[in-house]
Amino acid sequence: MSEGVDTVGLDTPPRLAVDRLLDDRETRIIVCCGAGGVGKTTTAAALGVRAAARGRKAVVLTIDPARRLAQSMGIDSLDNTPRRVRTAGGDGGGELHAMMLDMKRTFDEIVEAHADGERARAILANPFYQSLSAGFAGTQEYMAMEKLGQLRARDDWDLIIVDTPPSRSALDFLDAPKRLGSFLDGKFIRVLMAPAKVGGRAGMKFLNVGMSMMTGTLSKLMGASLLKDVQTFVAAMDTMFGGFRTRADATFRLLQAPGTAFLVVAAPEPDALREAAYFVERLAAERMPLAGLVLNRVHASGADQLSAERALAAAENLEEGGIVDQESGKAGLRDTAAEPPGADDDTAPDDTTAVDRITAGLLRLHAERMQVIAREQRTRDRFTSLHPEVAVAEVAALPGDVHDLAGLRAIGERLAAGVPAGA
Repeated sequence: MSEGVDTVGLDTPPRLAVDRLLDDRETRIIVCCGAGGVGKTTTAAALGVRAAARGRKAVVLTIDPARRLAQSMGIDSLDNTPRRVRTAGGDGGGELHAMMLDMKRTFDEIVEAHADGERARAILANPFYQSLSAGFAGTQEYMAMEKLGQLRARDDWDLIIVDTPPSRSALDFLDAPKRLGSFLDGKFIRVLMAPAKVGGRAGMKFLNVGMSMMTGTLSKLMGASLLKDVQTFVAAMDTMFGGFRTRADATFRLLQAPGTAFLVVAAPEPDALREAAYFVERLAAERMPLAGLVLNRVHASGADQLSAERALAAAENLEEGGIVDQESGKAGLRDTAAEPPGADDDTAPDDTTAVDRITAGLLRLHAERMQVIAREQRTRDRFTSLHPEVAVAEVAALPGDVHDLAGLRAIGERLAAGVPAGA
């Protein structure tokens, strides 16, 4: 039996043992991934809080632009530097640090670390670089992997928890680093680099004669000024291009290593679980270690013995003035001969009617909740039938957003329990 998994029964998926995963000192990286809007940030933060309480020295790296993580942890703001969450540690000597990826600052740090001062200043001031570092497709995912590699190399923490970017596709997180690395080390860049390598007037002659058609097209598409900026950027970055691919490959291997655990986060909704299933299959294809599925916002009821059908029938009986589940011969409970004290009071019938209306309304609300629970169960069952080997932890839906450490601790407890409250 793999770490972090508890078996249950043949008809239910294995339960994800979150505490066992957090307590395993061999686990050094946990990556929370999945579709957008399913609670990845809250899950990552709650895992960090619980890990620190259990003695781990953890850092949470978030890429969520909503910046809710800082508020939940009581920090004024998060930036590209890990900051200590003072009240999150436990008696076991654990610590929690948190940071938010600054995509451009991380790119700047790479330039500053791998280029001499003069060349670094030229790159940082280049207009094309400024556009590339601020919003080029795939840059955010690539820089998230760069930052993960930097944190792991520092060895200041024994657990790194990564909240992945809110990508439109589950594939972006795995593919974007390779795509950007290939772009920066690809044929297009090498073509643009050719004039600088030949040098001076000979270089321009080479460019004009050998690639005049291509350059003319690029000038029309990009503009002569932008093309010049790109060529200047390429010339300045020449010595760094190989490093992008090397680091991307190294981080990709790190994600495949035994010390890494992926948690796919989803909500009990068809679209989210389809995305989760796709991600599970992709992780398996890439030989990346999957710890399990965190199913957030699961609805439950403490009165699930009362089915939706019976609740609706009872509500209809009350609204029609009937008796709920009354045995034959007992209808006289509402006869005048059996009227309760106060029946002569003119307000008693109205009070009874009002109570019946309120009760019927509550029964209908319960029926709606049971229908939601049944729908979510069917959706989850479709996922588990396709992936019966995937361990699952279910987290109950909360009445509001998590906005403080107490809320994150509560989420952590529900994650550890693995089933929604009241289930």
